[in-house]
Amino acid sequence: MHRPELGSLVASVPSSAQQRHEARAAVSAVDDEAVRLRTAVKSRDGFFTTYCISPYSRYLARWCARRGLTPNQVTTASLLTALIAAGCAATGDRLGFIAAGVLLLFSFVLDCTDGQLARYSLQYSTMGAWLDATFDRAKEYAYYAGLALGAARGGGHDDVWALALGAMVLQTVRHVVDFSFNEANHDATANTSPTAALSDKLDSVGWTVWARRMIVLPIGERWALIAVLTACATPRIVFWVLLIGCALAACYTTAGRVLRSLTRKARRTDRAAQALADLADSGPLAEGFAAAFRGVVRKLPGFAAPVIAAVGAAVMIATAAFVGWGSPWVCVAALIYAVLSGLAVARPLKGALDWLVPPLFRVGEYVAILVIAARSEVNGALPAAFGLVAAVAYHHYDTVYRIRGGSGAPPRALVRATGGHEGRALVVTLAAAALPTSGFTIALTVLAGALALLVLTESIRFWVSSHAPAVHDEGEPA
Repeated sequence: MHRPELGSLVASVPSSAQQRHEARAAVSAVDDEAVRLRTAVKSRDGFFTTYCISPYSRYLARWCARRGLTPNQVTTASLLTALIAAGCAATGDRLGFIAAGVLLLFSFVLDCTDGQLARYSLQYSTMGAWLDATFDRAKEYAYYAGLALGAARGGGHDDVWALALGAMVLQTVRHVVDFSFNEANHDATANTSPTAALSDKLDSVGWTVWARRMIVLPIGERWALIAVLTACATPRIVFWVLLIGCALAACYTTAGRVLRSLTRKARRTDRAAQALADLADSGPLAEGFAAAFRGVVRKLPGFAAPVIAAVGAAVMIATAAFVGWGSPWVCVAALIYAVLSGLAVARPLKGALDWLVPPLFRVGEYVAILVIAARSEVNGALPAAFGLVAAVAYHHYDTVYRIRGGSGAPPRALVRATGGHEGRALVVTLAAAALPTSGFTIALTVLAGALALLVLTESIRFWVSSHAPAVHDEGEPA
């Protein structure tokens, strides 16, 4: 038996005519329209969204509903508005930056409205869930590209592309941390810890709830910050503030989750281990090394998987950063990374900190591409690397939302065709070692285009034909 929270609704079981009359009067006194408007807004959201957007976006949602607009149409309008904002930022002049900031905020208003319209009009769909989740990332990262183009057109240098790519990498890794932690723990048994108890106590104090939500720099606060800085400052300042803010938020959330994982006595399920293995995105190389060394890995301690993954990522990134560009040693480091990646996933990821393995793989692949492209010192390499990481990040987000929708990971044939994280890293290092700088840029561009075509085709095919449960929302992991 379950007693739902009624809020401003009323319900009773009258036992007399008088009580029945009173119950009917109470039901008639409820303002159904006010209840629909209030419940259209998410019960848990960021400070900026709750107090600066939702008080009026709910009425925009009602306006859309009365004119027959669908949530998917509003989601598409939000995407188009953000793309126009990115185009304004790409002009490189102050009026363009101001227009970009205003349009980005309006895009976020529409982003909130689509979910509120879905709840107000009870229009939920799998397609809507996929569009909402995918377009949020596309909007933000397209805007980063627009800012980088604007900085270059305004007389800046190619290094702004490195900042833009760094911001995209950091934000994507933050999301992977959120997804991995949640997937590892949402069905774990004995899921309690002193850290979780302290968090619950802090949530009972009103101001700490909002402070903790703002610290993690959720999408509302982040987009407001980007919009204001775009209008008032330069793209370089926007990216530096964004990198510092997101880095602090990442440290805060990851440290808290590590403490929870170490202090709780939880037993993780086979389903959770499979979800982490899918999020790891291991290709044929890692799978082969995992099979070869499975017997050895079983003897290692429980914390071995994240340590091995961290060492592999550190070896490849450090080698790319400190040896000469195009050195064959970077290829050797990428091969070591592939071997260690296989060792990290050679046994089921059920350890207390094994949820760190997928984000560590993302750090290894994304940052290695960033470092190699930055060290090439050729115009076009960093924009090409931005496109490559964007295509790969889309594949990783698509994996997340398939798992969240209950449909499982993408087909293994697709994962093998994309090479896995370790295979792509090895291909990039081989291109850097074997090709001249101009050829390296072309190779990155071709690889980005091929991967984008491959993963987008499969993703669209799946979501258009999918009957997975809808997971429509207008937000993102906290």
